[in-house]
Amino acid sequence: EVQLVESGGGLVQVGGSMRLSCTASGFPFDDYHIGWFRQAPGKEHEAREELACISSDDLSTNYLHSVKGRFTISRDNAKNTVYLQMNNLKPEDTAVYYCAARNTLRVGDYTRPGQYDYWGQGTQVTVSS
Repeated sequence: EVQLVESGGGLVQVGGSMRLSCTASGFPFDDYHIGWFRQAPGKEHEAREELACISSDDLSTNYLHSVKGRFTISRDNAKNTVYLQMNNLKPEDTAVYYCAARNTLRVGDYTRPGQYDYWGQGTQVTVSS
């Protein structure tokens, strides 16, 4: 059974930090790029926003402009886990955060949710002011 399980969400104050984890099972983790997405409250009708992506071989990362310099994505292929370190959190970072896996054979816009094959159930991050 394919699974992506996010953890590490919760409540944090403005300016604080939080690290999310995404642990995968049931598919060859090394063959998949991993992305972190989020969906803010009241925006359920919109597409999930892609925040960061890391290549399957851990050699390449990309970030949404609004989180670049604050968020860092990393992966440990030995543990089938991807992390999202979030620093200097702002109220507008409040959202449900999802990780997703995209096969390396796919071509297309990696920022689009439809390009991903597997999704986690999401973890809530709330930033209080």
